Amino acid sequence: MPLQVSDYSWQQTESAVFLSVPLRGVSVRDADVFCAENYLKVNFAPFLFEVFLYAPIDDESSQAKIGNDTIVFTLRKKEAVMWEALSVSGGRNSENIFSEKLKEDSIPAPRSTGSIQVNFTPRVFPTALRESRVAEEEEWLHKQAEARRTMNTDIPELSDLKEEEKNPEWLKDKGNKLFATENYLAAINAYNLAIRLNNKIPLLYLNRAACHLKLKNLHKAIEDSSKALELLTPPVPDNANARMKAHVRRGTAFCQLELYVEGLQDYEAALKIDPSNKIVQNDAEKIRNIIQGTEVKS
Repeated sequence: MPLQVSDYSWQQTESAVFLSVPLRGVSVRDADVFCAENYLKVNFAPFLFEVFLYAPIDDESSQAKIGNDTIVFTLRKKEAVMWEALSVSGGRNSENIFSEKLKEDSIPAPRSTGSIQVNFTPRVFPTALRESRVAEEEEWLHKQAEARRTMNTDIPELSDLKEEEKNPEWLKDKGNKLFATENYLAAINAYNLAIRLNNKIPLLYLNRAACHLKLKNLHKAIEDSSKALELLTPPVPDNANARMKAHVRRGTAFCQLELYVEGLQDYEAALKIDPSNKIVQNDAEKIRNIIQGTEVKS
């Protein structure tokens, strides 16, 4: 009997669900992935992961990337709404889920006698793609280009600012320099103005979260880290380092609030992005020990 996988993690935006399923050391060639509109299954003996999704997805445009002993799914929602959960409570009848697809199948005609020509036939159900990240990278670059063009000029005091102070990138660099001198309040002011000018740049929220951590504004650090992660989509190598930092900063804020389970989830998400990071590995281990009662809180 297969062993059910329960230690997966998922996040979402209004348009997509990002799901990570650990492969537990199984070879990539041994993992079988099946995806339908309301159902997802990963079979890698002796383990099995399956979920009856909360709402329909576009299985044609959804993707799966396999690497670092993990399968990362990008599931495109058919309806742009936030899900209350990844799966429907109590599951669904699989016959109902697949019935619409099965109705589309036609019974093949009887094979004619004599010689036949063998051709490769397409799958009835689409398999999650295992190709390059070109599409995701292009989407990320497009989002970044759009973000740079976004500018809010409806600010009353804008006319009193110097020309360089109207540039969010200049303000970001100024905030970074103030942070380096431990002037965290002034750095926050610089990031605040930059965000008022352009609220689509994820690094502004990420850097402001670091300031809030230093000042023990923990709930604000969580809020800014979450906003940065929301903007750092789709997940591609170009934004991997920023996503890792966002998870670590949010996880640190959770731990300082003594929400260690939530903090550990963010640290584990960071390790999935950068598995060789020794500092994050050690911190995650300390959090596990605190949760298990084997280490004193610090």
